[in-house]
Amino acid sequence: MGETPLARAAYNWVVRSLILIVCLPAVLAAQDARQIVVRAVEMDRKDAEIARNYTFLQREVDSDLDSSGKPKKTQIRTFDVTLQEGSPYRRLVARNDQPLSPAEQKQEEEKLQKGIEQRRKETQAQRDSRIADWRRRQERQREPLRELPDAFDFRLNGEEALNGGEVYVIDGTPKPGYKPRSVSTSFLPKVKLRLWIDKRDYQWVKVEMESLDTITFGGFLVRLAKGGHLMMEQTRVNGEVWLPKHVTLEASARLILVKGFHKSLDFTFSDYKKFQTDSRIVSTEPIAK
Repeated sequence: MGETPLARAAYNWVVRSLILIVCLPAVLAAQDARQIVVRAVEMDRKDAEIARNYTFLQREVDSDLDSSGKPKKTQIRTFDVTLQEGSPYRRLVARNDQPLSPAEQKQEEEKLQKGIEQRRKETQAQRDSRIADWRRRQERQREPLRELPDAFDFRLNGEEALNGGEVYVIDGTPKPGYKPRSVSTSFLPKVKLRLWIDKRDYQWVKVEMESLDTITFGGFLVRLAKGGHLMMEQTRVNGEVWLPKHVTLEASARLILVKGFHKSLDFTFSDYKKFQTDSRIVSTEPIAK
């Protein structure tokens, strides 16, 4: 006796159900991973406004690397970043973790006072324009983060303990055919990601990024080679906001018509203080490593 339509329909239903049972955990995991990232992006958006109210120290280590990746020349500078008349002002306070010379201290103090004086002489329109320009730059810097949910396919890769908390570990690979929305996000299809996102606050604690192909910036003026690595870490400050803690970048690059170079950049952020009417000016004592 031949197979009846009813039997065939029942068989197909069973097969589809089994496929769904097998695939559902992977589908749900992908959805959960993306939703975690979406929530982290939204929390970062809320923190951005609070972050503008903080001053900090920024230590920059700029190293030229040899072919084996070892530093052959290193420059270290530490800046005190304060808010002056509504927008940040960076003041050099140490070089190679040592106080500036008396002549340099005097020069930096004169530059600071001149900058403050210039800002206080601005018209209201000029002040508003300066502050608006700063905020636009900040928004551009955050554009790649906010485009992540649409630019990548995400997979939940487990959970870990990190920096005293529990985090989700999420891997991101470029979504095939995705078209970046702006120049500042044009590199997204050429990188892969790993994200560590706090389970309590849904803030990203750590991000690692690796370039999968050559990335071009600045209208083909700068070409970043495949294999570059970027790592960013954040920390919770005053129980109200997550702020940068550590950023490192190691990459080979080439400027058009200029010899290529291999660099390592390392930034650490510390001494966060909520802005008060009187901006703090730090001492020029040696900066601890």
